[in-house]
Amino acid sequence: MAQIEIYTKAWCPYCTRAKRLLGDKGVSYEEFDITMGGPKRAEMIDRAGGRTTVPQIFIDGHHVGGSDDLAALEREGRLDALLNA
Repeated sequence: MAQIEIYTKAWCPYCTRAKRLLGDKGVSYEEFDITMGGPKRAEMIDRAGGRTTVPQIFIDGHHVGGSDDLAALEREGRLDALLNA
């Protein structure tokens, strides 16, 4: 099973959407709440190539993008292969 990391903020509907999709897939993920900023926010921005919006999702260290990107992978039928790598 792939290692999934997701950076989120409280009350973020896009974060909720992404976590729901991952939950529906039955996969576990490590969540980093960056609501209050701090070093994890800086880490996310660095890892995500300067992106500051949440969520930012990584699968096996590869930057997938945000909620829309994750949903697009699912629509295209490519998400399961990434999650089961």
